[in-house]
Amino acid sequence: MATPTVENYLKAILFLSREGQSVAVSDLSEQLGVSKPSANSMIKRLHERGLVEYERYRPLRLTEKGRRQAALIVRKHRLTEMFLVQQMGFGWEEVHPIAEQIEHIDSPALFERMNAIMGFPEFDPHGSPIPDPDGNLGERPGVSLSSCAAGERVVLAGLGRYEKGFLDYLNEKQLQLDTEMEVTAVEPYDGNVTVAYRDRNLTVSRATADILLVTIPDPLPSSGSATR
Repeated sequence: MATPTVENYLKAILFLSREGQSVAVSDLSEQLGVSKPSANSMIKRLHERGLVEYERYRPLRLTEKGRRQAALIVRKHRLTEMFLVQQMGFGWEEVHPIAEQIEHIDSPALFERMNAIMGFPEFDPHGSPIPDPDGNLGERPGVSLSSCAAGERVVLAGLGRYEKGFLDYLNEKQLQLDTEMEVTAVEPYDGNVTVAYRDRNLTVSRATADILLVTIPDPLPSSGSATR
């Protein structure tokens, strides 16, 4: 059974590598808030256990065994977040630190029961995909709001990042997942984006627009379309 420390290392390598980053020991040290010698020592142990490919001066990589184990930790985390929101009424800004603790429980039956109660959700409360039981991790949906043009109608489908302060900001602006918006302006100079939704107009910075992930809503069927 892996310890919470081992699981946190595997999860950190998975996330850093999925962001396209070449993962070094120093990256893990910074991400996890530990000293570089401590991180280096742990990586050597993970290498000995067949979880991480490690060579001096080369980027770290998870082995297939390590990748699957990391993805299943993420599965438990995201199922927990969704359960806390859907079944227990927590806000999406509250659930991350709770899920950080619960994800280390070694009880597959518990998490599969949670999954069944919720109706087998594909995404967590922040729009991130929930890995399947085999450890297959899908992609976040949509494209960044910053890539959209004025006049486009879009739906908020996910977040590239979800720190509590950012989620509090979205709550204040009454902007949740599945909110349909119209892009009304894109500033050519600084990339600020203005959107309209409900009775609101909101201008966000390019940095914020980069992490708001949107999809194009399905068109409404025409009134003259045939029905079966």
